[in-house]
Amino acid sequence: MTIEVTIFISVIVYTIIYYTIISKLNFDSSNLVLPDCIGPNDPVKISIIVAAKNEADNLAKLISALKNFNYSKNDYETIIVDDNSNDDTFQIAEELISSLNNFSVVCAKNKKYEGKRGVLDYGISLAKHPFILITDADCTPEKEWLLIASEKFNCECDFIFGNAPFIQKGNIVNKVVCYENFKNSLLAISAANLGFAYTASARNFGFKKSAFEKISGYKNTTDTISGDDDLLLREAVKNKLKVCTFMAQDSFVYSETKDTFKDYLSQRARHTQSSFHYLFKQKMFLALWHLFNIAFILSTLLMFINLFFILPFVFKLTFDLITVLTYQKKLGYKFKIAEVIYLQFLYEMFIIIHFFNAKSGKIEWI
Repeated sequence: MTIEVTIFISVIVYTIIYYTIISKLNFDSSNLVLPDCIGPNDPVKISIIVAAKNEADNLAKLISALKNFNYSKNDYETIIVDDNSNDDTFQIAEELISSLNNFSVVCAKNKKYEGKRGVLDYGISLAKHPFILITDADCTPEKEWLLIASEKFNCECDFIFGNAPFIQKGNIVNKVVCYENFKNSLLAISAANLGFAYTASARNFGFKKSAFEKISGYKNTTDTISGDDDLLLREAVKNKLKVCTFMAQDSFVYSETKDTFKDYLSQRARHTQSSFHYLFKQKMFLALWHLFNIAFILSTLLMFINLFFILPFVFKLTFDLITVLTYQKKLGYKFKIAEVIYLQFLYEMFIIIHFFNAKSGKIEWI
């Protein structure tokens, strides 16, 4: 088989894979995207669990958002779980929620599990309501978050996850992280709709408490100290539970990016290490997709062998531009065309860096 034919076949295969992934994206503004959604429209009762460690500076903004939802105060509670912080997280949380009857703050003194999953597990054990939503203390959920999550739970979804974009700024670290989050979100949505969800942002994640108990909670997710959300999804997929996404506007949960590449790489190493413990089909899905993309973006390095090696690069760049221009606004982002070109290259290169960094790094719950 000649080089030209091999390249042409590779491009066709890549196009099929790309179309399969893109065809599974759904951003219906009503967010009731499941054809078998026949549940009631009444709001469900939700317990919001927030894990907090040294978050004194972020609590005011968080609580301001959590108390102003378009949702009855009688239908949700918020439990802030302080993970033995070294600052005034507990005291400040107590002061800020003193007049809020549906808020409470507790200290996770006797955690059943290490790290963040131990904090969340403790909070879930205290939850009074049958549906759980999780977010982080440094986040800002939008006003329709609970209402749209409730619609998904009414569609008989066992696990749900929504969009969790970062706030865009001007520095290079922020641009890299935001673009990575955008591309990873598209892939996560498609995987979930294909039937093998592998990741969700813990900032915008939820489940039925009964489904959580059915898979024995976090008991089977202790492969790493991180990855409480991803490995919980792994167990949900193993047990054939229904995993749904909700991406409607006003249901996003925003957060700030890390300030330095050092902090960013450390954060991504924790997440990537969790991927080593995914199910086989989840690993194969990610490996196939990323290997194709990395090979295509580096194909121009082989142009000295044959000029046809520019073809995969051109196809990939075209697909990337189409994807960004089509979906960026739906996920709360805005990238310039010139930014897409270099950010896509950095995105693929950082996948390699994250992999080796995770292989060699020590992971801690900070």
